[in-house]
Amino acid sequence: MNFLLINFFLISILLITTFFIFKSTSLIGIVALTGAFTLVCAAIYVNLDAVDVAFTEAAVGSGISTILMVMAVAKLPEGKIKPLVNLFPSLIISVCIVIILMVIISNLPLLGDPNAPIHLHVTPEYIKESESFFHIPNVVTNILASYRGFDTLGETIVIFTAGLGVIALLTGNTLNRKTKFTKKLKK
Repeated sequence: MNFLLINFFLISILLITTFFIFKSTSLIGIVALTGAFTLVCAAIYVNLDAVDVAFTEAAVGSGISTILMVMAVAKLPEGKIKPLVNLFPSLIISVCIVIILMVIISNLPLLGDPNAPIHLHVTPEYIKESESFFHIPNVVTNILASYRGFDTLGETIVIFTAGLGVIALLTGNTLNRKTKFTKKLKK
């Protein structure tokens, strides 16, 4: 019951944040609210016991993305954005997506159900092969090191590429300023 209350509270914060994102006319306000939105999403992932996804969401979604958006907004001229005229198509699409997700969620097995497909097909194989096939006594380490090795490598490559992108953006910005400054001095 506590789990559901926390999820309900966090999702209601997401809805309120979304409302204010749509109502805001300040670009920096929208950036700040978007950062808060992704931070609340990270809290939802923690509540769902997906700490690795929550860490990535907090670091990339709320951290790096917010910093890059603030830097981009700082380069824009002052002014307000015009409010959206017609939100009706987006509302219809959003409601349709929510209905589809509700139907999908209602067909999922219950949390912890021992007859769920994952417990009948995949998990027994992992437990059985952990010691004999990979010679790793800890089942969790076995899954992360062997079965999910390529997944972890892919995540590392994505984070590394994002870091390189940030460095390229920051370095390119500095070089442009130096070039502009030296051109002004030469004139």
